[in-house]
Amino acid sequence: MTEYLGLHHASVVVADLAAALRFYVEVLGLERDRSRPEMSFPGAWLKAGAQQIHLLELPNCDPVTGRPAHAGRDRHTALIVTGLDAVEQRLEAAGTGFTRSRSGRRALFCRDPDGNGIELIEQC
Repeated sequence: MTEYLGLHHASVVVADLAAALRFYVEVLGLERDRSRPEMSFPGAWLKAGAQQIHLLELPNCDPVTGRPAHAGRDRHTALIVTGLDAVEQRLEAAGTGFTRSRSGRRALFCRDPDGNGIELIEQC
């Protein structure tokens, strides 16, 4: 029997690694993990608690336009955070649009520069 122990990482395809890093590091506040191995294409690993986000600069076969305004109605990566208000302020300062969870819980949804959906859920 196979036992699943957790999620190791989520891969996110981006068109411009430098622009993606500015968003994920400077706006969202994730930390780059430089201990991970280099790849044969541009990419970066980001720490997300015990898990990681893997940015891959590769051709994207998915549409980046015409996506739902509320990223919760699209495929997305959900991250648990503390200090959601600080993240919200950084998103506003960066001019990045977001929507709040429609369930009433402390969460918001945004998109990275490539249209990838991100959910940020506050842990109390």
